[in-house]
Formats: sequence, structure tokens, C-alpha cells
Amino acid sequence: MNKQKNAVVVIPTYNESETIGKMIDHLFSVTFPKSPGWNCKVLIVDAKSPDGTSEIVKEKQKKYSNLDLYIEEKKEGIGAAYVKGFRRAMEKLDADVVIEFDGDFQHPPETIPVMLGEIDKGYDYVLGSRKIQGGSNPKGWGFKRVFFSEVGGLAARFILFFPTKKFFSITDPTTGLKASRVDGFVNKMKMDNLYSRSFGYKLEFLYQMINLDAKVKEIPLKFQLREAGESKIASGTPKDILRTTILLRLNDPKTQSFIKFGVVGFVGYIVNALGLELFFRLGLSAGIAAALGAELSIISNFTWNNLWTFSSKKISGVIKIIKKFLAFNFTSAGAVIIQFIVVGLGTKFFGDQWRQVLLVIAIGFFIIPYNWLMYNKFIWKKK
Repeated sequence: MNKQKNAVVVIPTYNESETIGKMIDHLFSVTFPKSPGWNCKVLIVDAKSPDGTSEIVKEKQKKYSNLDLYIEEKKEGIGAAYVKGFRRAMEKLDADVVIEFDGDFQHPPETIPVMLGEIDKGYDYVLGSRKIQGGSNPKGWGFKRVFFSEVGGLAARFILFFPTKKFFSITDPTTGLKASRVDGFVNKMKMDNLYSRSFGYKLEFLYQMINLDAKVKEIPLKFQLREAGESKIASGTPKDILRTTILLRLNDPKTQSFIKFGVVGFVGYIVNALGLELFFRLGLSAGIAAALGAELSIISNFTWNNLWTFSSKKISGVIKIIKKFLAFNFTSAGAVIIQFIVVGLGTKFFGDQWRQVLLVIAIGFFIIPYNWLMYNKFIWKKK
């Protein structure tokens, strides 16, 4: 027999006595029966609500054996609540999937069977999106809320994922409706030192799941208006989300490598520009001078990239260095050809006085993306 699959719906609460009882009843009586093959559980993480939310949950526990309650020692933010909930779901409730969910019906309960169905199809991370066809924001939202949702979401996507394909495939990075596979994903996430214990956690969980190579699926989310209870969104939420996204991207190893690559490239540009000017003043044509300047920059780039940018994959040993340098020159021949064409042809059309401007165009628009690809795929590729 196959092991029964456990899905744990984690719901953080604070002063939600008006809706939490209705939500629990709805989930167990209406929603969960629509997910055959899944043993669905609910975990309420309550921040010591003074309105008696936890007392209502305790009363419901007498009726539902798959209802669990965790009361936080102190209110630390929604991100902290989900960390505690995820850990309890894995350690105490044997979760195969954890679902982030609101207890106030802003997330439609009927989306849960849809998400679990996508998990059954092999997806590891299912996101409710307001931005795809069939999804929407509440009609009653004011301009400010819509503005922050749309512009903030786009900015978060840009900072986190541009120019990778995830910028286009992840449409709603700030969504709070998510189903995550535990094995190989949630149980590998680093949750001890999050950049944000408030709403920025959403971006951090998302970024970690993407970096763990989770197979992602978006489903439509028709986000609803809150009818009762207190909103968990604080006034500093936009700033918190922006700060979190910037820190995530800046501290990503790939981003740090690219920054180093850019610094080395800038030094190479200086070497290149000086070489171009030197050889041109010695009487060579602009195209030949640019090609020779490029070779000087190649030597500089190889040396500093090996010692600094890709130090974790550093090439060592005389024979290996010679072989890789020759390979580096071979792949960099493309950069030489690009410069020869752009600077050579450009000066033919516009005049030699444009040689330095054309060099910047050649490097900025063609050589940087070409070199980054070549370096990662062929020279300092993963061992």
C-alpha cells in the first residue's frame, strides 16, 4: 500500500474569532472531501489573540481530530508564525505538503483541492496568482492598495528574477496562497535567520523554493475582501518587502559573482580602451587596434576572474591554467570579433572619432552577456 499523503493547511491567526470557526467547519465538511487520496489537516498558529480565537479552535478540536493548535509565546509577525507552523507540520503532523492559507475567507477554500491536484501531477510549488487569467484582486480595494499590489509585485519580480525566465513565469510573487512539497524542498529551506519575520517572508520562501529547483505551477486566485477580523498587513509592509527582495538578490551567490564579474569587466574595459588608443595612435586601423586592445583585456579578465569572481571554482596548476587560458581565448574570440565588427564598421560609417563610444556599445550590449554565458558554461563551469 502507498503511504497516505498528509497535507497540512497552516493558518496564522490574530483576533479572528468571528471567522475561524466557520473556516474550520468549511474546510473539514466541504473542502477536504474534494481531495481524495489526501489526509488533510489544519494547523492554527495563534498569536495569543485577546478575542478568544484559540478558545474557539480548542472547542472545534473536540469535533475534528485533524485540527491542531499552536499558541505562540509572543506575536512576532506572520513570517515567524509560518516558520513555527511549517516546523510543527513537519515534526508533529508528518506533512508531505504544507499550505499557506488565510483564515478569513480571503483565500477561497475551493483552491485547496486544485492545488493538491497539481501536486499530484508532479509540481512541487503551487501558487495562487491574481495576475493570470481567472485571478483577480477584490473589486472593493482602493487605489493605494491596488497600486502597491501591482507596482510592488512587478518591482519584486524585477529585483528577484530579472533577466531570468522566472521574471515572466512567476506573475504574483507576493501571493499568500501557496502549497509546498516538503521532501526535498521545505525540509531543506533555511528558516532560522530570515531577512523578514513579517510579510517579506513571502519573497524569501519563494526565492528559496525557486533556488531549490522546485517545479512551479500557478493557478488563478480570486482574492476576496476581508469581512471581519484584523488585517495582518502593517504600515511598513511595502518597505519590508522592498528591503527583503534587495537583500535576497544582493546576497545570492550568483548575483555576487555577477557583481565581481562586472568589476573585473570594468577593469578589462579600461585596459581595452587604453589598448585601443595606444595601438590606434601607433598607426593601426581602428578595427585592428580594437582587436589588440581586446586581447589585452582578455588576459586581464582571465586572471582576475580566476582569482576572484570564480574563486570557488578556481583553476590551478600550470598545465590546467594554460589549457583553460587557451580555451578562454578561444571563447573570447567572439568578443574580439564583436569589437572588430562594431568598432570597425561603426567608424567606417560614423568616423574614427566615435571609436570609444562604439567600444562602449559593443561591450555593454553584446560582449557582457556573451562573456557571462561563456564563462559559466565552458570556462568555470560547475565541477
